[in-house]
Amino acid sequence: MARHPRRDLLAGMTVAIVALPLALGFGVSSGLGAEAGLVTAVVAGALAAVFGGSNLQVSGPTGAMTVVLVPIVARFGPGGVLTVGLMAGVLLIALALLRAGRYMRYVPAPVVEGFTLGIACVIGLQQVPHALGVAESGGEKVLPVAWRAVQAFAAAPNWSAVALSLGVAGVMLAGARWRPAVPFSIVAVVAATLAAQLLHLDAAATIGDLPSGLPAPSLAFLDVSALGSLLAPAVAVAALAALESLLSATVADGMTVGQRHDPDRELFGQGVANLAAPLFGGIPATAAIARTAVNVRSGASSRLAALTHAAVLAAVVFAAAPLVSAIPLAALAGVLLATAVRMVEVGALRAMARATRSDAAVLVLTAAATLVLDLVYAVIIGLVVAGALALRAVAAQARLDEVGLRPDLPGGHSDEEHALLAEHIVAYRIDGPLFFAAAHRFLLELSEVSDVRVVILRMSRVTTVDATGALVLKDAVEKLNRRGIAVLASGIRPGQRQALESVGALALLRHEGREYATTPEAIAGARRHLEHAGLLPARHHPLPDPRPHRIRKAPR
Repeated sequence: MARHPRRDLLAGMTVAIVALPLALGFGVSSGLGAEAGLVTAVVAGALAAVFGGSNLQVSGPTGAMTVVLVPIVARFGPGGVLTVGLMAGVLLIALALLRAGRYMRYVPAPVVEGFTLGIACVIGLQQVPHALGVAESGGEKVLPVAWRAVQAFAAAPNWSAVALSLGVAGVMLAGARWRPAVPFSIVAVVAATLAAQLLHLDAAATIGDLPSGLPAPSLAFLDVSALGSLLAPAVAVAALAALESLLSATVADGMTVGQRHDPDRELFGQGVANLAAPLFGGIPATAAIARTAVNVRSGASSRLAALTHAAVLAAVVFAAAPLVSAIPLAALAGVLLATAVRMVEVGALRAMARATRSDAAVLVLTAAATLVLDLVYAVIIGLVVAGALALRAVAAQARLDEVGLRPDLPGGHSDEEHALLAEHIVAYRIDGPLFFAAAHRFLLELSEVSDVRVVILRMSRVTTVDATGALVLKDAVEKLNRRGIAVLASGIRPGQRQALESVGALALLRHEGREYATTPEAIAGARRHLEHAGLLPARHHPLPDPRPHRIRKAPR
């Protein structure tokens, strides 16, 4: 049952308004048409909401998925895309049954940021033909297609299309800074459509006729003999759907308090959605980070919001198809150009680039591979390079440890820990590397501590920190702070500061003077915090068993 049904209904309607032009645009960009985008948003959006593992997730066609689909359409045609979606659904369900969802959290942050940057560039380049009002030349690689479109525009300029696309993109980008809560995408598209109609801009091609209803489910597209050749594209689509959906669910969890997704159930829900969407002519779907964020910011608290989003879009299909058919393609290109620009978070990219040289190299390499090769190869390359660099860093630190360059620290503190627990203070010592392969399990446990008021992180034995470890540390601190638990840190080494500073983790720890040089100073600071807050230790309660709260080591 929805705890706030009215708020969920309003959130769902808001997301639908944002999703409509995106669904149309991504359908057109995929090569299967606007109808396919709408069908995907309705069918996949509803099923993923019901069967998925997140209460806040909104699914449908996405820019990342269209990037993968364009070469599949060019090589295998529309029927091949539908078959690939069906096969990807089966693979996602298999991943869910194998409980593979937990492993997606180990993708390093620079890989994700580089992947996102590359996708944004590809989406922008895909829009060049429609933004310039020229016919698409076809092809798998976006760079040659965009260049041919520029050449065609130079030979026969279409300024009407350019004005519409740039006008829509400009309104969206300016409006997002001025009034973030207003869905300027739909406002800009409506204005562009009216302008094209009133000014009789014949050079501005439109979406064209749309059916007033969902097509009947059918497997007529399925060619069993082609399944072998479509297996590799299906694996790519399934991998992308899993990665983007679990990333989106993680983002949604981070925007709320008390929400946590089930990664394996999320994979199952995406598998069901991708099994069903092709039967109605829809393209492969995944969770949409932008729409999920709008859903959370609009106050959604249950799956009712995502279901409402799908229902509103279904109403558009049945009741407003003639109006939607008049939307200029250049206007949709403007929507996606603005979306591509907004996907690039300059602050996050700057943080990755400044964290360590290894993180910067992984980011640039992943982005370049996404643009030049394809998304799955880009992620594989990014993971391999990130793993190799992480192993090199651990090996280098191990050599330092062997010659005794790491300072020795005092031994056991069990009696002191036992006393601190009586005051609702717990100290954790992090040993070893805090990088992408080791950070998540430890810090996930850290963010779920209970019955304490202050957490002290003893970081003098951390050997290396990368951007992912710093980001997860920051996320854990923010979650604890939202629950009223103060986080103090001691012994941060000079070599760790750059990564922590770049993502804002140091600024968070410095808040109200919560960073200390030594553990005894941090303990004294914790007691001062409790005294200032008026939280006296409940010594009349039985002391908790210290063993579950003993110092935990980050897994190597």
